[in-house]
Amino acid sequence: MDRNLALEFVRVTEAAALASARWVGRGEEKPADAAAVDAMRKAFDIINMDGTVVIGEGERDEAPMLYIGEKVGANSGDAPALDIALDPLEGTTICATGGVGSISVIAVAEKGKFLHAPDTYMDKIACGPAAKGVIDIDKSATENIHAVAKALDKAVNDLTVVILNRPRHEALIAEVRRTGARIHLIGDGDVSAAVGAAWPDSGIDLLMGVGGAPEGVISAAAMQCLGGDFQGRLKFRNEEERARATRMGLKDLDKKFTVDELASGSVMFVATGVTDGPFLKGVRFLPDGKAKSHSVVMRSQTGTIRTIEAFHDLSRKPSK
Repeated sequence: MDRNLALEFVRVTEAAALASARWVGRGEEKPADAAAVDAMRKAFDIINMDGTVVIGEGERDEAPMLYIGEKVGANSGDAPALDIALDPLEGTTICATGGVGSISVIAVAEKGKFLHAPDTYMDKIACGPAAKGVIDIDKSATENIHAVAKALDKAVNDLTVVILNRPRHEALIAEVRRTGARIHLIGDGDVSAAVGAAWPDSGIDLLMGVGGAPEGVISAAAMQCLGGDFQGRLKFRNEEERARATRMGLKDLDKKFTVDELASGSVMFVATGVTDGPFLKGVRFLPDGKAKSHSVVMRSQTGTIRTIEAFHDLSRKPSK
């Protein structure tokens, strides 16, 4: 992938973040998500690529745009063929309530290098580079916490584990508390949380628990760029979801996926903050029709991580 594409993709997440940020704290999830989707779709149209959405807003009959299988980009005939995993507004509830960690995010890989994850749940564990190779989703939370604490040269009671605050995690939360580790419970947005586990000074050391499978693939792409580690296993809610996974080509439905099996090859990860989070600041609307955004751009091929603060003159952008 041409490295110049990285900055083109930043414009895509910026557009989606600026559009959805107008809905922060207004209590309406669907308009916020629709604004992000529409802005992202339009921004893709000016990038010279032969892009295919492999993880998007759902199946074609469920999503008006940015659905799985949709072609995006201004394909000039010699444009690179790329697979796109995206979430125009990760954390719609966070945006609606003005909470922590809503982002607009895309991950990009060469053709066929992302797991085509069905829209189901995934059991996940993620950590930063210093603990890479010591986590194992087949081991208990207690074993993983002690392994990561040892790798980080931290006392267990100084370790922070981020977990989605869901009833399904009651037993996990209780076990983590018994170890003495600290817990940061989040209401939504586990891509931000997973990236935070590998982001310096985020205050997060480890992510555990069950969240969305598509978000797991996007998180794995980020970990490839950051040098962190990630493992996941699909958690189906019913037989229909298992059948869909089989139709998508998955053979071993109980497989433990490594970070390399979820996202491989040359990968890019791009995100723009909508609300303040563990590694990105949210959109700031300034006087005189201006706005400020905070984005990150990462490439696995070089390991380069760029953070970009941009000032936008909204009078010159079709953001409304």
